[in-house]
Amino acid sequence: TVADAIRRAREIHLTTLLHPPLPSAAEPHWRWHGVHGSAPALALAEAAGQDTRPWVFIAADVRELERLAAGLHFFSGGSLPILTLPDWEVLPYDLFSPHPDIVSERLRTLARLPSLTRGILLLSADNLLARLPPSPYVRARSFELRTGEALAIEPLRAQLVQSGYLSVSQVTGPGEFALRGSLFDVFPMGQEAPVRVDLLDQHIDSIRSFDPDSQRSLERIGQLEMLPARELPLDAESVKAFRRRYRARFEGDVTR
Repeated sequence: TVADAIRRAREIHLTTLLHPPLPSAAEPHWRWHGVHGSAPALALAEAAGQDTRPWVFIAADVRELERLAAGLHFFSGGSLPILTLPDWEVLPYDLFSPHPDIVSERLRTLARLPSLTRGILLLSADNLLARLPPSPYVRARSFELRTGEALAIEPLRAQLVQSGYLSVSQVTGPGEFALRGSLFDVFPMGQEAPVRVDLLDQHIDSIRSFDPDSQRSLERIGQLEMLPARELPLDAESVKAFRRRYRARFEGDVTR
């Protein structure tokens, strides 16, 4: 009957959706048809979960990217690495910088990409055209803090400033740090919450996350990865190189 045919067609479609064909050397291109609503996220999660290679999904715009990311997190159940490279959401030559939360997520993704062996990278079509810092830049300006290690305050302060972190009286957002006696508060880029490092005789006694609103310490952390605060270097040598290239590329009086 017609009802039986429709039921069989739906069963075939569902089987294909749960086990979609993967690209290979013999068949490098596949087109998935008839996937609507949350079906693309389900098919992509199933396909990437079966593959040993990392996948890249290019969304048409930011709205599609956010919708797909939510679906992938739901269908993968946390078993699949899902990285998002969000758009800066500012135009070239704007007078303000991207939001620190966006920069934090971008740097977390850029730090994990070189070692990604399986999973999904999500980005928009516009963002695909933007230039990225080379992977050695992020790696060279990253370091780790571990409980029990020696930590010299002044070299740490200079290293954070060179990496683009901002010294403040109270840490509330990504890319900020505060030094108060034996306490070192920092909101590392790529982290969900700020961290408080308690020092004892120039050694790290404990590392804890804390609530930026109440400033109350929370759970302990064994080690902490510190990423640079900016995708663009802001040290003296980089600023000097920028000025030199700016004068070479743009004509006219730069002071005007």
